[in-house]
Amino acid sequence: MEKTGNPSPAPSTAEASRRLALQRTVDTEPEVRLRRELHRRGLRYRLHAAVVPGTKRSVDIAFPRELIAVDVRGCFWHACPEHQTTPRSNARWWAEKLAENARRDADTESRLARAGWVLAIVWAHDDPTVAADRVQRLVTERRRSSPSRPTGS
Repeated sequence: MEKTGNPSPAPSTAEASRRLALQRTVDTEPEVRLRRELHRRGLRYRLHAAVVPGTKRSVDIAFPRELIAVDVRGCFWHACPEHQTTPRSNARWWAEKLAENARRDADTESRLARAGWVLAIVWAHDDPTVAADRVQRLVTERRRSSPSRPTGS
């Protein structure tokens, strides 16, 4: 994850610090559940692939041949439209942090689109079977439309 210029304030409590330290950034439960479902269907992919042009950012799941990127987003960190919340402690800092995350997500989406990638956004609360249906449909469509697509990312 790229760092913003916004330094972190001191945690409001020791418990808050402990909870944040336990947050995974890769191999989260929703991501692993989606990967298992995709794999069960015979789909093979690359993990945490740095495919965003001009950045060090990566996507959670990539199908490089089909130019499909899958981003599994946590509801808190990516301001889910259904479950967005802002902590009361350090509220101003968190509001700025979450707004910066949203700007970075939009920039990533734009860079991928300009490079010909299709981005599938899967929220942590999404049913993995339904999300896998959507991803599988995208992969199948791209394979049909461009069977000779180069393998490079």
